[in-house]
Amino acid sequence: MDNEKGHIVITGGAGYLGSALAARLLRLGYRVTVMDNLLYGGEALMSFLPHPNFHFSRQDINDPLCLKNALLSDWESPMAIFHLAGIVGFPACQAIGKQAAYYYNLDGTANILAQSKKANIDKLVYASTYSVYGKQDNPTPQDESSNAQPESLYAETKLAAEKHIREAGGTVLRLASVFGLSPRTRFDLIVNQFVLDAFVKRELLIYQRGYTRSYIHVQDVLDALVLVLEAQGLEGEIFNLGSASGNYTKDKVVEMVIKRLPDTLIEYKDLTFGGDRRDISVSFEKIQKRLGFSAKTPVDEGIKELVNALRWGLIREPTHIRYRNAQFMIS
Repeated sequence: MDNEKGHIVITGGAGYLGSALAARLLRLGYRVTVMDNLLYGGEALMSFLPHPNFHFSRQDINDPLCLKNALLSDWESPMAIFHLAGIVGFPACQAIGKQAAYYYNLDGTANILAQSKKANIDKLVYASTYSVYGKQDNPTPQDESSNAQPESLYAETKLAAEKHIREAGGTVLRLASVFGLSPRTRFDLIVNQFVLDAFVKRELLIYQRGYTRSYIHVQDVLDALVLVLEAQGLEGEIFNLGSASGNYTKDKVVEMVIKRLPDTLIEYKDLTFGGDRRDISVSFEKIQKRLGFSAKTPVDEGIKELVNALRWGLIREPTHIRYRNAQFMIS
């Protein structure tokens, strides 16, 4: 039995972005198969289980039969794969080491590509990161033609995987730092972490205070992913995913947090983390011109959303490890 909208596979679909994407695609009428090894748990998927267009399969992306084993025999073949699985974030990759980080983020990607080719799945969309640009001396916003200079192990693995994706005709999205709520909210992302620390501890400890980074709300990311899914002619393309209005210094983000939580004390430390020195602004003109994408949710609104969720107690034990990809966090 075929579904009118089509069938989509999401690797890493129990995670921060994947669980939100599953919800969006189901709402739009797609069939959704989520593959995930549940490294960070699967509670985010619980509400989807009764949905007739949802299927979950616990799989490891390095298993040579993971895609075949995940698909239901009475569903139509997938039209696309969103490849979101892997070890996400500088601290998480540092924690597991170089060999394991490359195993999951590069070898796992190559395995998914090989299996998608065998399954004749034409479209593959890969979630990468703007941290591949590293710390640029040029103040000009970095576009897709800028030199990639990854400084962290995480960025190295993502850039290496991008090459495989593009050679296979997939589409690469270099995401800005994501913020906001999802079925599996993360509090080891900079905006979300700042809000949590200010709410729980009433203090913020800030490193690299003058650094500029780019931010985008999770729901805006979903808007862009759907645009890419429904567009044609994006084979081998790279798109920076974010908004020019989301390029902020850390000081500006702190200022917005203080606006919502004015009793917060701020302490600055003069310390540089050599493995993640992103101090860049990013150009998002390409995705705006090619796909008509524009972000709708400013950082301040995302901060308000997070503060309200914490005040209302919607997230139980928000400091628990299940809400972050690694215990080691920096500001």
